[in-house]
Amino acid sequence: MFCYHLFLLYRCLRHPETTVIGNENHCRKAWVERMLQVEAKDRGLSLTVISGTITAANFLASTSLALSSLIGAWIGSSSHNIFMSSITYGDTSPAIISIKYISILACFLLALASFLHCIRNFVHANFLISMPDSDIPLAHVEKAVISGGLFWTLGLRAIYFATTLLLWIFGPIPMFVCSVIMVLILHRLDSNSTPLHQFRPAKSHNVLRKIGEENSRIERVIEQQHERSHMDGSRLKVETNNQHLVKYKLRGNKYRRISLEYNT
Repeated sequence: MFCYHLFLLYRCLRHPETTVIGNENHCRKAWVERMLQVEAKDRGLSLTVISGTITAANFLASTSLALSSLIGAWIGSSSHNIFMSSITYGDTSPAIISIKYISILACFLLALASFLHCIRNFVHANFLISMPDSDIPLAHVEKAVISGGLFWTLGLRAIYFATTLLLWIFGPIPMFVCSVIMVLILHRLDSNSTPLHQFRPAKSHNVLRKIGEENSRIERVIEQQHERSHMDGSRLKVETNNQHLVKYKLRGNKYRRISLEYNT
């Protein structure tokens, strides 16, 4: 198991397109780009997706904490050695049995810490995405979302290790068989043979959105000026010409005479 995950780490760093983790990170980047193009009031779908992940991580963190507490109480018990010595194949000395339980406890504690950090990163991404009228760089949101996904993966791997170590309690042979089966299954699930999808550039959509917003703003300004011209239509212009008093009214862009009076 440990050697396989070292090999998986090498593939994720050097050839991420051949792993499911690299494919998921590629899709997360494109997802963040598309979500940030939407107005903050219309980002409810993205917040729902993140909330679902937070709920799942919270459940797994609670499960890891409960199992850690159970294993800790089992280690502190004095009667488990007699029970385990009758069904365990191999060394049943108290020191070895304690090492087994401590190893399992460490895996569940690592899973707990990973899921808590996963929740922390996704909550931070939730705040960044839902912030209205913000100029937050795209890289900050991508980092929060991708970090949350990586901690989610790390928590699941810790649970896989704990499952293998649970069979170590019954002897080295069950643990070895479980490790081989687990490696075969994980290698099948972690391999990605589908080429990475090349999403359309996000800049073109952003430019079109800005052009549409600019056109809307210009239309609003024209409408305001048109309404203002109608409001000024009742304004009068008065001129005195020798013995005559002439009144004009603004209609459109021209003044028209409306009355003629004699001065006394």
